[in-house]
Amino acid sequence: MVCMISQAHSATLIGIEALPIVIETDLMGHVTDATSNFVLVGLPDNAVRESKERVRTAMKNSGLQFPERRIMCNLAPGDIRKEGPWLDLPMAVAICAVQDLVPRQELADVLLLGELGLDGDLRPVDGAVSVALMALERGFKRLIVPRQNAAEAAVAVGLEVYGVRNLLEAVELLNGSGLVAPQKFDDRPETRLAEYAVDYSDVKGQRHAIRALEIAAAGGHNVLMVGPPGSGKTMLARRLPTILPPLTLDEAIEVTRVHSAAGQKGERTGLIWERPFRSPHHSASYAAIVGGGKNPKPGEISMAHRGVLFLDEMPENDRTVLEALRQPLEDGEVTVARVTNTITFPAACILVGAANPCPCGYKGYPEQKCVSNPSTCGKYLGRLSGPLMDRIDLHIEVPRLKPDELLGMQQGECSEAIRARVVAARELQWSRLGPGCTNAKMAPKELRETVPLDEESDAFMRVVLARMNLSARVFDRILKVGRTVADLQGADRVSKAHLAEAVQYRERVDA
Repeated sequence: MVCMISQAHSATLIGIEALPIVIETDLMGHVTDATSNFVLVGLPDNAVRESKERVRTAMKNSGLQFPERRIMCNLAPGDIRKEGPWLDLPMAVAICAVQDLVPRQELADVLLLGELGLDGDLRPVDGAVSVALMALERGFKRLIVPRQNAAEAAVAVGLEVYGVRNLLEAVELLNGSGLVAPQKFDDRPETRLAEYAVDYSDVKGQRHAIRALEIAAAGGHNVLMVGPPGSGKTMLARRLPTILPPLTLDEAIEVTRVHSAAGQKGERTGLIWERPFRSPHHSASYAAIVGGGKNPKPGEISMAHRGVLFLDEMPENDRTVLEALRQPLEDGEVTVARVTNTITFPAACILVGAANPCPCGYKGYPEQKCVSNPSTCGKYLGRLSGPLMDRIDLHIEVPRLKPDELLGMQQGECSEAIRARVVAARELQWSRLGPGCTNAKMAPKELRETVPLDEESDAFMRVVLARMNLSARVFDRILKVGRTVADLQGADRVSKAHLAEAVQYRERVDA
């Protein structure tokens, strides 16, 4: 008996990881009811079940024969739920192969991905970077994707990536008669230039706050800014990505994987080279911030990976959401547990929080009288728990500018000049700790080796510990900030002056 089964290879996303899927297709007996001759098994969701009608119509409108026999299509492995419309293309190609419209042997080392329109055109899909990297790792030779996804998938150097416009182009390519050339990864330096519409030269005054944000950028430290409305907290935070070091290739791939899996690449066709800046509203849900859903998607803290997560009106956020950030801020990743699976998303970002000193925003400031309820006024910043505040290295006050300062202040230092100092400090950290490592993430052993205290510094820190009643975690974080201050100055050792500047950022701002 001649085997009529064909196989095409594709993938599905679990979190941001791609898992291989095999589409097995078999032609069985003739049927009279054309609407029920397509059987799909293998835990497909509704979007995948609807692929049957898209595939049928797309093949006919592309001039390809759709079999009048009963079609059995199995999505293996059968214990993984398949979601989304991106199995359309491999399903259609498998049906072509079972009719000998495509050589079956050509599908052995090819992975296909794409959503079909009714006219046979291909629409872009999510997660192309993750799929390409998985295909390369598992030994596939070629990857066929919608043309819009080809540029980002081409990052898997060593894998031939073809971007096709429609089903017919894919079939012609597999038959050896197509004119589509493999997509080349564009690694020119000019393609890596990140463009930002904002700059720190726009900011008047607030030298103290900008200095703190420079330290945060250099060492990867978290920041809390407290000040009345209109003092420039949001303006300062939005410009933080402009002074962070440019993304490396590996970091750009990480960022693109997260954004592509979440379907938030926008109009970008290649890798994302800008540092992310995410600013969710304080009413955002737990799943929106941390990640979740039936098929878990990355949350805002993962979307900010390698960039900045800005929480405006931080005390107004749900307490459960804020407490959920504690572990990601420590480990650089967040785990979302579900009954069916447990998924870990990357979450290595700088947290920047902004808060008013009280509900009305004017406690302790002469610009306007505080009208908040006295019973809640003093408790407002207390909504931020001690363990969470311990993980924020820099606490700074951002007062409103006086009229003379606002009208007469000269233009501030540009982001490019600040970024040059930040990059130099980061290079010192990388040479000391390893590529990509920052002072904020130093382990206790590394910290003791990196920040030995001389006699003067030891005596100073003993006084600080006695007066401020610091926890062991906060003590270590002061040493880390001190190390960053020294790196910005190019100093080999951390001195008392460096530690003194670090200590001033630990004062709780209660206005």
